[in-house]
Amino acid sequence: MTRIGVVGAGAAAAAATYVLDGALPSAEVTVLEKSRGVCGRAATRRRGDVTYDYGANYVTSDDERVVELLTETLDSDGLVEVTEPIHAFDADGNVSEGRDADGRKWTYRAGLTQIAKRLLGETDAAVHTETRVETLVRDDERWRVVDTDGDEWGPFDELLVNPPAPQSAELLRDAEWGSEARTALADAAEAVPYRTIWTAVLGYEFELDRPYYALINPDREHEIGWIAREECKPGHVPDGETVLVVQASPAWSVGYYDRDPAENVAELAELSAAVVGDERLADPGWSDHQGWRYALPDEGVRRGAVDGAADADLYALGDWVAGEARLHAALRNGIDTGERVVHSL
Repeated sequence: MTRIGVVGAGAAAAAATYVLDGALPSAEVTVLEKSRGVCGRAATRRRGDVTYDYGANYVTSDDERVVELLTETLDSDGLVEVTEPIHAFDADGNVSEGRDADGRKWTYRAGLTQIAKRLLGETDAAVHTETRVETLVRDDERWRVVDTDGDEWGPFDELLVNPPAPQSAELLRDAEWGSEARTALADAAEAVPYRTIWTAVLGYEFELDRPYYALINPDREHEIGWIAREECKPGHVPDGETVLVVQASPAWSVGYYDRDPAENVAELAELSAAVVGDERLADPGWSDHQGWRYALPDEGVRRGAVDGAADADLYALGDWVAGEARLHAALRNGIDTGERVVHSL
């Protein structure tokens, strides 16, 4: 029996697992995820009747295979579309039309985590959450994985590694694998630059009337990079309420990442009020927050390093491998990686 290990349960890993399970029904697939939930930075939380995506905001129609996967292959019940446009704002907070290049924008009534939940739910893979991988071991041409509790998983014939590039690099540095391919992939992963994003979620008991779903600061010269109205997603916010997902700029996020979260929320609320043009937004009725130290890769990894590791049955995957910090790119990379593993077997 072929045994396949998957480190991380992000969108790419879920798509790869779905492909592997479908093409190799006799294979045993084990997914190890450090968090309590799945789908990585495509993250969803709930607060009473409110649902909000506080990492990735939606998945676009930019890849035909991903569109087919979401709208035809998987159960599309609960898949909803954001139809309002995206506008832009400049360094002075002036709002204008001019950015809505994303085509169709989808999420689920229950949030973006449904993507990984539905993909993994269609498989027989064993998914173990709250399991943090510490060491990768290569011996006898197979892989073993040791977690932080000292438990050992495997041996695996193939190993897929899905964490963000800096965390994958750390795993590779510590791996018991005497190969130049290990060093090459660790160096390449470590070289991928990442944006840090600090996110505030702001809730209000009144309805905000604006002609757009979101505002983006394309020149990255404002303290805020993105403001999205979660009520534009069907089923996410009750009528008469407003929920803003506010992502600070990378520079601001790095500067205040470790500051008291309450201070960050208060400042981002005031800045949002100024950009949106409604002073009521400076005083949210409730708030939430999340720091994403490795939010978005600005470049892709060197393909040669990825291919070299694959020759030893280790496959890196994710948006940093795809070379595009978008959810559809991670999903497509997962599909492609899953197919590559199948072909290798």
